[in-house]
Amino acid sequence: MFLRLGLTSFGGPIAHLGYYHREFVERRRWLDESHYAQLLAPSQFLPGPSSTQFGFCVGLLRAGWRGALAAFLAFTLPSALLLFVFARFSPAFGGPYGEALLQGLKLTAVAVVAQGVLAMARTLTPDRPRILLALLSLALVVATGSGWSQLAVIALGAACGPLACRSVGPRIGAALPLDYGRGTGAALLALFAVLLLGSWLIPANAPLLLRAAAAFYKTGSLVFGGGHVVLPLLKQAVVEPGLLGESDFLTGYGAAQAMPGPMFSVAAFLGARLDHGQGGALGAAVSLGAIFLPGLLLVSGVLPFWNRLAANAGAARSMAGVNAAVVGLLAAALYDPLWISAVHAPVDIGIALTGLLLLLTGRVPALAVVAWCVAGRLLATAAGW
Repeated sequence: MFLRLGLTSFGGPIAHLGYYHREFVERRRWLDESHYAQLLAPSQFLPGPSSTQFGFCVGLLRAGWRGALAAFLAFTLPSALLLFVFARFSPAFGGPYGEALLQGLKLTAVAVVAQGVLAMARTLTPDRPRILLALLSLALVVATGSGWSQLAVIALGAACGPLACRSVGPRIGAALPLDYGRGTGAALLALFAVLLLGSWLIPANAPLLLRAAAAFYKTGSLVFGGGHVVLPLLKQAVVEPGLLGESDFLTGYGAAQAMPGPMFSVAAFLGARLDHGQGGALGAAVSLGAIFLPGLLLVSGVLPFWNRLAANAGAARSMAGVNAAVVGLLAAALYDPLWISAVHAPVDIGIALTGLLLLLTGRVPALAVVAWCVAGRLLATAAGW
């Protein structure tokens, strides 16, 4: 069943959660509404890919750790394998039409991220204090242009949350039927913390795969607010240190929009393209495992403590502040690197804007938007624009 979802779940994490509700609550009745909400809350509250974390938790509740691993692999591998294959053949796309195809994928990313910014702004910045927090975050990231500013705005959101998000209250729900307790949860959280600390200590002259594992693990540990937020953090982690070229990075991100399953599967493309394509299958596997591991450790470690944490109003407000800051962070990424790298002519603006309008209708699948952006760029190249 998870394999079928991994092959057919287009549309990003919000759409994935809708598929999950229809499959697990309405059709199979594996979860009631209360338990669905209890799994949904930590999946959205914690760093990491929310739909993957949710599916992992469903597998964990149904069949223990083996069920959780099976759910994760079945949901993730289809898109990861497709992106790995594309990474192997993408260098063959030379000449003006090959470049136009790759630029069309980048324009897809512009449209998708713009739609993500608008959608997140509606839900995560519903009042004036959170709008101001998002604008401040946007201004800080654009003004400094530093990778550290992205971490700084997340910390700023957490610090300002208790003051700026007083309308946010605690959430209390039904206990989850886990077959492990707080001791195992604490051990998983400790492992997450040890690996995160170790990832910051990897020297710049370490072997390529070790540096890549550290970069992707740090990224997976810090992504709040959904799959699209991985864009600025991944750029900081893999492009700025020189592990990957910016063109490869944006091409992979654009190609990921055409794939079912989780956005984080883009790590398979990026890992294969490490050091001008030297990463290969091993690089793809290491990068993929490293970016998903922290979110899975966190969600499985937090579940035994979730009811107590969710009842804490301060924690809920800090998280609301982080989410507001993330809106500004993603808006900054929409400008740099996406807009700067993908939009080179007025026709590019028209292609990306049309793609955005198609997405905003809610009736056009993401795959059709990919086809439009690629076809539009190819036609523009043929016309000499």
